[in-house]
Amino acid sequence: MKKRHIFIITIILLLMLIPIFYYIYRVKFDKREVVLVKNLKVEVNDSKKVSDFIKRVNGNIVNDYEIDTTSLGTKHLKLTYINKENIKVTYNFDVKVVDTTAPVVWVDYLYTVDVNSDINLVNSIMCGDNYDNHPKCSIKGKYNLNKVGVYVLKYIAIDSSNNKTVKRFLLNVVKPNKQNKDKKTYTKYSDIYNKYKTDKTNIGIDISKWQGDVDFSKLKEANVEFVILRVGYSKGIDGEYELDPKFKQNIENAINNDIPVGLYFYSYANSRKKAIEDAKWVISQIKDYEIKYPIAFDWEEWKNYNEYKLSFANLTDMANAFTETIEKEGYKSLLYSSKNYLEKIWMENNNDIWLAYYTKHNNYKGKYKMWQLCDNGKVDGIETDVDIDIYYK
Repeated sequence: MKKRHIFIITIILLLMLIPIFYYIYRVKFDKREVVLVKNLKVEVNDSKKVSDFIKRVNGNIVNDYEIDTTSLGTKHLKLTYINKENIKVTYNFDVKVVDTTAPVVWVDYLYTVDVNSDINLVNSIMCGDNYDNHPKCSIKGKYNLNKVGVYVLKYIAIDSSNNKTVKRFLLNVVKPNKQNKDKKTYTKYSDIYNKYKTDKTNIGIDISKWQGDVDFSKLKEANVEFVILRVGYSKGIDGEYELDPKFKQNIENAINNDIPVGLYFYSYANSRKKAIEDAKWVISQIKDYEIKYPIAFDWEEWKNYNEYKLSFANLTDMANAFTETIEKEGYKSLLYSSKNYLEKIWMENNNDIWLAYYTKHNNYKGKYKMWQLCDNGKVDGIETDVDIDIYYK
């Protein structure tokens, strides 16, 4: 009787194990067909997923994740998919993150400086890279900043991946020009308002201490629909924060005259951490006020860019850090920059853009939320020139 029980139990166990052995057999000998694309390389900081490297697979991918392309080198990827036999399969392969983009050298063919200028010519010309914080920059050719003349030179920039840019230019060393400038022209705020005001736009201005004492009641009468105020700045890299001397006066008078307010902060940040500190300082200054328009990150240290040792990727990440911090507190944000820098320096990002482009014919192809179209505006209530802006609802 005992032997019979043992036999039955053995049979039952074998029957229970059959599906397990069968599954193991299927997994081991199932059909796996993964065909990769020919080029298993990706540019640094490009947005790519695992599926971008799969030409064909006999099933459905279940872990199509974003690849980390922020650093160069080999990346080990793991593809997981359910094949046509309904078995979960893994497939490992490698891709290589590379940098094939040459540095940017920002110099016109004719570069003019005053004689006896006390400058470092290499650093006075912007030299930056998409990946390297500090590419090797040099000038080939002889020149003398203390002697008037024209010098034929080459500016050479090389990054760590050996991508190279060579820009030929003429260094024009001249005596300072003391001639009177041509008579300045102005742009009337009323003309801009009449031309661009629609049910999808608001027209306004941006101001700081440089506009002096502003009569906001006159701005209201002149159909100024918003003002963007400079809240402050820092005194250079790692310098102390400084509130714009007219900020409190301006924001209180604007609100008292029912003119909605936005802000901008002029930053000297040189890291993500510093940009976050900038944003937190701004937030601490405005907690008692109603801010209806966005808060902009304004970074314009292009003439001193080489000193910052920032790649374009890190520069963009820095701006993102500021705007993300601002938005976490419930405010809207903007990235302020001119057309050329938006097209050639700032890397792809999701920030709303405040475009600075002084033209009557805007051919900027990127998206933007606000357009600063001139810096020579004239409006009742302000004695000086003023920037005029269009905000798109």
